[in-house]
Amino acid sequence: MRRAGVLCAGLAAAVLTGCSPPSPLRAAQVCEERAAAAQGPTGGVTIGANSRTGGFASARIGVTSDYLRGRDPLEVYDSCVYDLTGQPPVRPPRLRQ
Repeated sequence: MRRAGVLCAGLAAAVLTGCSPPSPLRAAQVCEERAAAAQGPTGGVTIGANSRTGGFASARIGVTSDYLRGRDPLEVYDSCVYDLTGQPPVRPPRLRQ
């Protein structure tokens, strides 16, 4: 039963990715997001009102395991690109200061 779950998860990932590695530029975009998340917590707040429900508010916060382990965002980027493409990055990451 456990093998079936792993197989299904692998097939779902293959279908979503199209069974081919992403282009180096697409990998850079995806990995920049992961490296940025390793720089610190992320989050947002939404506050608003409308005529149907009145006022509303929501908040979210995200913390990645890379951040909790104290991994260097540049190392996260490099290893992520290599894992996705099998090649080193084609450009440096664009991270917030």
